[in-house]
Amino acid sequence: MPSMTLDVPTPDGTADAFLAVPDGGGSHPGVLLYMDAIGLRPMLREMAEQLSAHGYCVLVPNVFYRTGRAPVVELPDLTDPENRKAFIARIMPLLHEHTPQRALSDAQAYLDFLAARPEVRPGPIGAVGYCMGAALALRTAAAHPGQVAAVAGFHPGPLATDAPDSPHLLAPKVSAEVHFGIAEHDEAMPPEAVARLSAALDEAGVRNSCEVYPDTVHGFTMADTSAFNQAGLDRHWGRLLTLFTRTLNVG
Repeated sequence: MPSMTLDVPTPDGTADAFLAVPDGGGSHPGVLLYMDAIGLRPMLREMAEQLSAHGYCVLVPNVFYRTGRAPVVELPDLTDPENRKAFIARIMPLLHEHTPQRALSDAQAYLDFLAARPEVRPGPIGAVGYCMGAALALRTAAAHPGQVAAVAGFHPGPLATDAPDSPHLLAPKVSAEVHFGIAEHDEAMPPEAVARLSAALDEAGVRNSCEVYPDTVHGFTMADTSAFNQAGLDRHWGRLLTLFTRTLNVG
């Protein structure tokens, strides 16, 4: 399957990225895949290639490019729970540095890059994000309602808080269809936050589903970590592919 590592120009520099393209040539709907906090790595490349096999041209940028090319922080064996916990603590400053303002500037660059690629068909795109990437996908959709037709986020970071820039407050600006797959056991999205997010989307008239995936913890889609849950990953693929089939012009 064609895939490549390339550079995406942004107002603040150059983001290294993966691009996964379906076999057989031609043009395809574009998908912007936002990484989790662990970062751009082989696991995400595999997921992008699996998604591209269903007919999508998938761009996965290194969101932390301002700090360096991937891997920004050397990856330990994340299947060890203690290693994973320590690693997340190390990268938390990078998450805090990636402000909504930076995210929106980058999103424009990523969308422009996708639109200019010959492998990408003109028309609506999808955005999917994992962990911190779920908020980035939602912010991208809110800023580009005429361009982003589908948003999915899995084991998201906090999406409904009291902060003045909480992602759920963007719901009135979203025209995309939205699905969030939320871990059953996740301090980032407790039941009251899930209810708050769902209510905001419903009140804004956004077609959405906020589904709690049973027996999962934060990070359940990532097979290279101790959080992995096969049933959760399988459910994620079913929901994601159904959403994109319904909203994007594949085929």
